[in-house]
Amino acid sequence: MGEKHTLTVPGRYAEVKQICQFVSQGAASVGLDAKSVFHIELACDEASTNIIEHAYGGENTGDIEISWYVADNYFIVTIRDNGRRFNPDSVPPPPTVKQPPQSDEFDNIQVGGLGIHFMRNLMDEVTFTYDPQQGNRLVMKKRIMPDEDVA
Repeated sequence: MGEKHTLTVPGRYAEVKQICQFVSQGAASVGLDAKSVFHIELACDEASTNIIEHAYGGENTGDIEISWYVADNYFIVTIRDNGRRFNPDSVPPPPTVKQPPQSDEFDNIQVGGLGIHFMRNLMDEVTFTYDPQQGNRLVMKKRIMPDEDVA
Protein backbone atom coordinates (compact mmCIF):
# COMPACT_ATOMS: atom_id res chain seq x y z
CA MET A 1 0.00 0.00 0.00
CA GLY A 2 1.27 3.45 -0.89
CA GLU A 3 1.61 6.35 1.50
CA LYS A 4 -1.74 7.67 2.72
CA HIS A 5 -2.42 11.40 2.25
CA THR A 6 -5.17 12.96 4.40
CA LEU A 7 -6.94 16.32 4.50
CA THR A 8 -9.63 17.38 7.00
CA VAL A 9 -11.78 20.43 6.27
CA PRO A 10 -14.92 21.96 7.77
CA GLY A 11 -18.14 20.89 6.05
CA ARG A 12 -18.68 24.06 4.03
CA TYR A 13 -19.37 24.49 0.31
CA ALA A 14 -16.35 26.82 0.05
CA GLU A 15 -14.10 23.88 1.03
CA VAL A 16 -15.28 21.58 -1.79
CA LYS A 17 -12.82 23.18 -4.23
CA GLN A 18 -9.92 22.45 -1.85
CA ILE A 19 -11.05 18.81 -1.50
CA CYS A 20 -11.19 18.42 -5.28
CA GLN A 21 -7.75 20.00 -5.76
CA PHE A 22 -6.22 17.78 -3.05
CA VAL A 23 -7.53 14.63 -4.71
CA SER A 24 -6.93 15.66 -8.33
CA GLN A 25 -3.31 16.68 -7.58
CA GLY A 26 -2.80 13.28 -5.94
CA ALA A 27 -4.35 11.46 -8.90
CA ALA A 28 -2.16 13.36 -11.37
CA SER A 29 0.95 12.72 -9.25
CA VAL A 30 0.52 8.94 -9.53
CA GLY A 31 0.18 9.07 -13.32
CA LEU A 32 -3.55 9.01 -13.96
CA ASP A 33 -4.54 10.64 -17.26
CA ALA A 34 -6.46 13.91 -17.47
CA LYS A 35 -9.80 12.17 -18.10
CA SER A 36 -9.42 9.93 -15.03
CA VAL A 37 -8.32 12.88 -12.88
CA PHE A 38 -11.40 14.81 -14.03
CA HIS A 39 -13.70 11.84 -13.21
CA ILE A 40 -12.20 11.57 -9.72
CA GLU A 41 -12.60 15.32 -9.20
CA LEU A 42 -16.26 15.22 -10.26
CA ALA A 43 -17.01 12.23 -8.02
CA CYS A 44 -15.35 13.94 -5.02
CA ASP A 45 -17.23 17.18 -5.70
CA GLU A 46 -20.52 15.27 -5.76
CA ALA A 47 -19.69 13.26 -2.63
CA SER A 48 -18.56 16.31 -0.63
CA THR A 49 -21.60 18.35 -1.63
CA ASN A 50 -23.87 15.44 -0.65
CA ILE A 51 -22.20 15.20 2.77
CA ILE A 52 -22.79 18.89 3.50
CA GLU A 53 -26.33 18.86 2.12
CA HIS A 54 -27.62 15.49 3.36
CA ALA A 55 -25.38 14.03 6.09
CA TYR A 56 -24.90 17.34 7.90
CA GLY A 57 -28.07 19.07 6.69
CA GLY A 58 -26.17 22.29 6.05
CA GLU A 59 -22.84 24.00 6.51
CA ASN A 60 -20.64 24.18 9.62
CA THR A 61 -22.07 21.16 11.42
CA GLY A 62 -19.12 18.79 11.04
CA ASP A 63 -15.86 18.01 9.28
CA ILE A 64 -15.09 16.10 6.11
CA GLU A 65 -11.99 13.91 6.13
CA ILE A 66 -10.65 12.88 2.76
CA SER A 67 -7.66 10.66 2.07
CA TRP A 68 -6.07 8.96 -0.90
CA TYR A 69 -3.49 6.28 -1.47
CA VAL A 70 -2.48 3.75 -4.11
CA ALA A 71 -2.89 -0.01 -3.69
CA ASP A 72 -3.15 -2.92 -6.15
CA ASN A 73 -3.02 -0.59 -9.18
CA TYR A 74 -5.93 1.51 -7.89
CA PHE A 75 -6.10 5.13 -6.80
CA ILE A 76 -8.27 4.89 -3.69
CA VAL A 77 -10.17 7.83 -2.20
CA THR A 78 -11.82 7.59 1.23
CA ILE A 79 -14.23 10.26 2.45
CA ARG A 80 -15.52 10.23 6.03
CA ASP A 81 -18.12 12.30 7.84
CA ASN A 82 -19.95 12.13 11.16
CA GLY A 83 -23.33 13.23 9.84
CA ARG A 84 -26.61 11.35 9.56
CA ARG A 85 -26.23 7.72 8.60
CA PHE A 86 -26.36 7.19 4.86
CA ASN A 87 -27.91 4.05 3.42
CA PRO A 88 -27.31 3.85 -0.36
CA ASP A 89 -29.98 1.15 -0.66
CA SER A 90 -32.63 3.69 0.36
CA VAL A 91 -31.93 5.76 -2.76
CA PRO A 92 -34.05 4.75 -5.75
CA PRO A 93 -32.22 4.03 -9.01
CA PRO A 94 -32.31 6.85 -11.54
CA PRO A 95 -35.11 6.69 -14.10
CA THR A 96 -34.40 5.39 -17.56
CA VAL A 97 -34.94 7.94 -20.30
CA LYS A 98 -35.85 7.03 -23.88
CA GLN A 99 -33.41 7.97 -26.62
CA PRO A 100 -34.00 10.62 -27.76
CA PRO A 101 -35.68 11.80 -24.53
CA GLN A 102 -39.17 13.25 -24.68
CA SER A 103 -39.45 16.72 -23.15
CA ASP A 104 -42.18 15.62 -20.71
CA GLU A 105 -39.90 12.89 -19.30
CA PHE A 106 -37.63 15.51 -17.73
CA ASP A 107 -40.59 17.03 -15.87
CA ASN A 108 -41.08 13.79 -13.91
CA ILE A 109 -37.50 13.06 -12.90
CA GLN A 110 -37.04 13.17 -9.12
CA VAL A 111 -33.98 15.08 -7.98
CA GLY A 112 -31.84 12.99 -5.65
CA GLY A 113 -30.13 9.69 -6.17
CA LEU A 114 -28.49 10.87 -9.36
CA GLY A 115 -25.28 11.72 -7.46
CA ILE A 116 -24.68 8.13 -6.40
CA HIS A 117 -25.42 6.90 -9.92
CA PHE A 118 -23.04 9.56 -11.24
CA MET A 119 -20.23 8.53 -8.84
CA ARG A 120 -20.64 4.84 -9.73
CA ASN A 121 -20.35 5.67 -13.44
CA LEU A 122 -17.26 7.86 -12.99
CA MET A 123 -15.34 5.48 -10.72
CA ASP A 124 -14.48 1.77 -11.03
CA GLU A 125 -15.72 0.90 -7.55
CA VAL A 126 -17.84 2.77 -4.98
CA THR A 127 -18.54 1.42 -1.47
CA PHE A 128 -20.48 2.97 1.42
CA THR A 129 -20.16 1.78 5.02
CA TYR A 130 -21.39 3.12 8.35
CA ASP A 131 -20.00 2.66 11.83
CA PRO A 132 -21.53 4.30 14.95
CA GLN A 133 -18.08 5.50 16.12
CA GLN A 134 -16.51 6.28 12.73
CA GLY A 135 -19.58 7.63 10.93
CA ASN A 136 -20.16 7.40 7.18
CA ARG A 137 -17.32 6.13 5.02
CA LEU A 138 -17.26 6.32 1.23
CA VAL A 139 -14.50 4.50 -0.65
CA MET A 140 -14.06 5.17 -4.37
CA LYS A 141 -11.49 3.41 -6.55
CA LYS A 142 -10.12 4.33 -9.96
CA ARG A 143 -7.91 1.83 -11.79
CA ILE A 144 -4.49 3.13 -12.80
CA MET A 145 -4.01 1.96 -16.37
CA PRO A 146 -0.53 1.41 -17.75
CA ASP A 147 0.41 3.69 -20.64
CA GLU A 148 -0.27 1.15 -23.39
CA ASP A 149 -1.03 3.64 -26.14
CA VAL A 150 2.04 5.84 -25.68
CA ALA A 151 4.07 5.85 -28.90
